[in-house]
Amino acid sequence: MKFSCIGRFAVVFILWALAICFFSGYRAQLKPAASGYHLLKTISLPDAPGGREYYDYISLDAGARRVYVSHGTEVVVLNADDYSVAGKIEGLSRCHGIAIAKDLGKGFITDGDSAPGATVQEVVVFDLKTLKVTGRVKTGQLDTDAIIYEPVTKHIFTFNGDSHNTTVIDAVKESVITNIDLVGKVEFPAVDGKGMIYDNNPEKNDIVAIDARSNTIQSRWPTDPAGAPTSMAIDQKNRRLFSGGRGPQFVIMMNADTGKVIQSYAISAGVDANAFDPGTGMLFVATREGMMHIYHEDSPEKLSEVEAIKTEYGAKTLQVDPKTHNVFLSTSAFNPPAAPTEKQPHPLATAKPGNFHVLVYGK
Repeated sequence: MKFSCIGRFAVVFILWALAICFFSGYRAQLKPAASGYHLLKTISLPDAPGGREYYDYISLDAGARRVYVSHGTEVVVLNADDYSVAGKIEGLSRCHGIAIAKDLGKGFITDGDSAPGATVQEVVVFDLKTLKVTGRVKTGQLDTDAIIYEPVTKHIFTFNGDSHNTTVIDAVKESVITNIDLVGKVEFPAVDGKGMIYDNNPEKNDIVAIDARSNTIQSRWPTDPAGAPTSMAIDQKNRRLFSGGRGPQFVIMMNADTGKVIQSYAISAGVDANAFDPGTGMLFVATREGMMHIYHEDSPEKLSEVEAIKTEYGAKTLQVDPKTHNVFLSTSAFNPPAAPTEKQPHPLATAKPGNFHVLVYGK
């Protein structure tokens, strides 16, 4: 009897140990493998004219193999393959975003400031082949910031942060059509290629869906659990929006037709840009804290967290190359934050002139 009990105990113990090994292996298989992304290249760029260090969005023309990097009073154009400087678009005041209209052979740059008394609030038009400035369209809207091209209507939409609206511009005639009040501070948009535009509203904690044909707001969808939504990307094929919020700090996957939030993940501080690679299903999220969060869209109903890669402080904007799948980010060296004040209790570090650079991550 004693031997029998010991034998049974041994059998149970062995089965228990085997079960632990099995489920540990099963869980390891479920965990997504590391992305393989690592730093390939650091591209140092000289000061922009004017001496005040500033940078914002990055855009990419995969067909022309050009990367457009916002840098203060200029846009630096890099070769996407050998990382050389292909040219510059100069004579700007404080540039933000770059929109490419390949069917028109034009590029559009938002040039605007949110500082009190700022006078330049416009869109600068340039030729995609020569990079020469060919026109300017005054928006007259304070903080003319993010920009996107809507191909169905052939309209440019600028998102004017402090003006709480979007300016609609006829990209062919290069003239303002109207301003749409978005009722709250606006941030980065996405376009579905079928006549709809989606924009983050960090003041109202929602996403605004805009019908580009009628220039009217079609829907407003809350971004909970993400708050103060700022960054945006879209999977056009599966009609999924990816929006990143600064407080609470989450990235969400949302149905672009119903506004249903499907999944969410916590992210680091200061998110400013998302990019989706349709060829790999990878989503990249950049934050001021210096993290690049990487996810994989397993299906239209499932987003998996792959890994978070430490980049550099301030590398908050990025863009992915759909051909090579490399990711471009921009940042600088920084001064320590100023002492907190009642008006500014959480001051941010300021960029040091002469230290601007682009980071290239790939496999």
